[in-house]
Amino acid sequence: MATTTFTKKTLGLETAEPAVTPPPPTNNTSFVKKPKLGSAKSRKREIPEGLWTKCPKCGTMVFDKELDENVKVCTQCQHHFPIPARERIQSLVEPSSFEEMDADMSSVDVLNFTGAASYISKLEKYKKETGLKDAVITGLGMLGTHHVALGVMEFKFLGGSMGSVVGEKLTRLIERATEKELPLIIVSTSGGARMYEGMFSLMQMGKTCAALAYHAEAQLPFISVLTDPTMAVVMASFASVGDLILAEPGAMIGFAGPRVIKDTTQAELPPGFQTAEFLLDHGLIDAIVPRKEMKARLGEYLSFLTEGRKRQAAQNGASPRAQPTGA
Repeated sequence: MATTTFTKKTLGLETAEPAVTPPPPTNNTSFVKKPKLGSAKSRKREIPEGLWTKCPKCGTMVFDKELDENVKVCTQCQHHFPIPARERIQSLVEPSSFEEMDADMSSVDVLNFTGAASYISKLEKYKKETGLKDAVITGLGMLGTHHVALGVMEFKFLGGSMGSVVGEKLTRLIERATEKELPLIIVSTSGGARMYEGMFSLMQMGKTCAALAYHAEAQLPFISVLTDPTMAVVMASFASVGDLILAEPGAMIGFAGPRVIKDTTQAELPPGFQTAEFLLDHGLIDAIVPRKEMKARLGEYLSFLTEGRKRQAAQNGASPRAQPTGA
């Protein structure tokens, strides 16, 4: 029987359809994997450290230079960042007018405290990190036209805890202010007592307050400035006995922490508990002063208090000694 074949013609050209043949056998059965979406190099720009700081309150990235020029206050929400003690002193006193006292006084390990780390090792660590011998700087300086005794605490040194050196330096500052008839300003920030010194730390509460009693007896003004945070034995002693008690906005102020109080009282705490705004509403502090206004407001308060002292002395028939102009 004859076989009939057909030829496909396209526009007069004969084409032969190619046969489909399977690929040659191979032992390599691996497949090329496509790169995952997450494996590609991120295009997100990394922000160099030391140029920008993220505000913990509003989340804004603030240029560090702009933050320094604004005295460590967020330009968007006015959040007050922590500020080192020396920078705060520079923001309050006149240039080159501050004379530091007792700069070489340093803590000792009276109790031979041992734990996860020794007290001596912690002291050495924070001395290197802060450049200070302890958690407070004291001295005399000019605030506007007023010669003042000024003490500023440093929270970065062991949480601003009050030990023997902090209490002694503040006591000497208060006694110097009383001797020279100077108004006194103490800027506080502290987590409380220095547990490494035990009872020696707690004794500083009575010592500082006793010195302040003599200062008050001489009718000399004491302005206490509370910053974030001011807690425990510092708040329970010299920080709360000022003739005027000022605070920075949003500062946490109290004795025990909110969690301890809540667990002890088994009660819900009110909104804003232990903030400067809450305590102003309840009468514990006299005014909330933004950091950029602090120097001018302190000058106004000192003028009022010193003039009031002169008027009171005149009414009593005595002439107060002249306000000193130097140390």
